[in-house]
Amino acid sequence: MPMIKAAVCHEFSQPLQIEDVNLRAPEMGEVEVRLDAVAICHSDISFWQGGFGGALPAVYGHEAAGRVTAVGPGVKDIRAGDSVAVTLIRACGACNSCGAGKPTICETPYDGTKGPLTTADGGQVLQGLACGAFAEAVVVDQSQVVTIPEDMAKDVASLMSCGVITGVGAAVNAAGVRAGQDVVVIGAGGVGLNAIQGARIAGARRVVAVDMLESKLDVAREFGATDAILAEGKPWAEVKKLLGRGADAVLVTVGAAAVYDKAPRYLANGGKVVMIGMPHLDQTASYSPIIMADAGQSIVGSKMGDVVIRRDIPWMVDLYQQGRLKLDELISGRWRLDQINDAIADTMTGAARRNVIVFD
Repeated sequence: MPMIKAAVCHEFSQPLQIEDVNLRAPEMGEVEVRLDAVAICHSDISFWQGGFGGALPAVYGHEAAGRVTAVGPGVKDIRAGDSVAVTLIRACGACNSCGAGKPTICETPYDGTKGPLTTADGGQVLQGLACGAFAEAVVVDQSQVVTIPEDMAKDVASLMSCGVITGVGAAVNAAGVRAGQDVVVIGAGGVGLNAIQGARIAGARRVVAVDMLESKLDVAREFGATDAILAEGKPWAEVKKLLGRGADAVLVTVGAAAVYDKAPRYLANGGKVVMIGMPHLDQTASYSPIIMADAGQSIVGSKMGDVVIRRDIPWMVDLYQQGRLKLDELISGRWRLDQINDAIADTMTGAARRNVIVFD
């Protein structure tokens, strides 16, 4: 059993410890990937803070890219040496959700405490988000990886594994944005910028970014927002004045319940709130059912952009290669694994687009 370096969480909200852990060989249907890069997502931070619960010790990280180094029995279409993106989307392929083409909400449970990671002395380590990618290598189910072009930089490719597919997919798949519709994106962080790109690619008439920081609104314009409104006072009133009515879709990319309380106020009749950002488990939001029912409005959840990775990631890679999808510009900083706590702190300031851990 090989030893690898990993950033291990032993206590919620305390610094991650860089230490040796065991990574077992891939078993039936699994692949081993030596990682070149892993990005830091706010979901990783929420798990590290204890906001979503879970066992400890744990290795988080789920937005990664690297090269396949071994495959287990029964693996199809993936070979040692392939360049791949590694996602948290573990899908059995047989449950009702998978059968309906919705692998992001696969109904087959996975216990990460019985995964491929153990401590140096054989103790339990949680494979966080079915990935455990804050480490030099991972062993994951074959459903979690998709091949990418050999010449695509891995730091850029890692972004495809979560932030990009979540944002673009939320606009295209979950919201079903059509040409000529108006879209509001609340939050212009990493996922929000990709939601803006998704709405632009889908042909939205207006894409309005709403954020608390002027600097992030400036960036939102670079990624395709036609308009930008500061989140102060009653920004929904400003949106309706700008559009002449409410929005057809409101994409909430921040994990704050207070934002969800206000999101329906941006909607036009028949409009849809798409829930992307995930507040901590103890947070709740409220809305007026009678107002939404009378206006024919809806609220829908979107996990990982409702993507099918072997369909959607190649499509988005192609858009990137054409220059129609910005990826390089999403990276705020590159860090070593032993700098991960500093990278997390930088991400928590809210100013970063995406920080990426790069392995030698």
